[in-house]
Amino acid sequence: MRRGKIIGVLLLCLALAGSTACNPFGGEEEEASQQLVEVARGDLAISVSGSGNVEVSDEGKLAFSVGGRIDKIYVEEGDSVTGGDVLARLDTDDLELALTQAEVALTTQQVAIAQAQVAVETAEYNLDEARDLYTWPDIEEAQDDVDDAETYLNYAIERGLSSETLEYAQARLDAAEAALNAKIMSYDTEEVDIKKMEVAVAEQSLALSRLSLEQAQQSLEYAQEQLDEATITAPFGGIIAKIYFEEGEVIPPPTMASQIIIYLVDLTTIELNVEVDEIDIPGVKPGQRVIIDVDALPDVEFEGEVLTISPVAEEEEGVILYEVKVGFNVPEDSGIKVGMSAEADIVIVERNDVLLVPSRAITEDSEGNPIVMVVVNEQTEERRVVEGVSDGFDTEIVSGLSEGEIVLVER
Repeated sequence: MRRGKIIGVLLLCLALAGSTACNPFGGEEEEASQQLVEVARGDLAISVSGSGNVEVSDEGKLAFSVGGRIDKIYVEEGDSVTGGDVLARLDTDDLELALTQAEVALTTQQVAIAQAQVAVETAEYNLDEARDLYTWPDIEEAQDDVDDAETYLNYAIERGLSSETLEYAQARLDAAEAALNAKIMSYDTEEVDIKKMEVAVAEQSLALSRLSLEQAQQSLEYAQEQLDEATITAPFGGIIAKIYFEEGEVIPPPTMASQIIIYLVDLTTIELNVEVDEIDIPGVKPGQRVIIDVDALPDVEFEGEVLTISPVAEEEEGVILYEVKVGFNVPEDSGIKVGMSAEADIVIVERNDVLLVPSRAITEDSEGNPIVMVVVNEQTEERRVVEGVSDGFDTEIVSGLSEGEIVLVER
């Protein structure tokens, strides 16, 4: 529900307590229902309240990701730890053996890769040797012979030489082309085909070795991950709130859910989840200042801020409520404990060093404008004012009054 707090104190300078001389109207009946108040400066805060319980903002329900026998627990309940501290470890003999075997397998595959690479290079060299029956200059020379024979044949045709000459020219061209084809076709001998197959086999073996190397690398990474997960380290600094197992106990491999070994909480930064009425929730925004009173610590006041506001309402006994999460820092020696009941005042409006009058001093004129009755020279006069915010008890005056003036207030 909405609640206002006056941070500053209004100065009540004059009160009518039966003194007719102080009453600008006179009359004992009016004395009992009116008082005079000096306009003063002060601080005004408007807040909405909610209640809830203290919870931790950082908590860790820590578990092993592998099964095994607990070899060592390095902490006790209540211990303070920092992030990265080793908290517990399983017996890792089998995991270390698996890691060593994975490392050996990886090294073996690396050697196999090197050997397969050598085999490919050797096969490619042998293929080149088999193909090198004729050199390219020989082939180029044969091509030149073909070109010359073809030129001579064309010349004989153009000149209309005798049929015997044409037959000779054609035979010469045929012989040159046959020689060229023979040199070119020498690359496709049976020996070359065999060498080609050897290259293909070597390349396939290399590809398989690379695949095996990749699998060996994955196996090594998995073995290292399993070994790492046999150790629980603190993800953040905090207090060991609970230890659920003892050294020597066997933890089964996790299936649907891991078994919690250690419960770690950070009590330096905690949260308060409060429920706020639907009437008040529109004014609540993230980042607003919150004053927190813990029931068990009445002499201590904490300050926090709004973190989040639930978009979904909850209904309790016909009342619509919204959960507001409040974060605040807590000194180590504060005495606050998780689960304590607390009330939070969420400050939605703050005004500092403003003119304030009791809200009961403000009425309306015949046109509906806000007015106050100001005492001037023991006489009252109507004064129109401009109001600011109000908490229901006191109201900010934006204009129309000056500090030190006296206003009439109905009791």
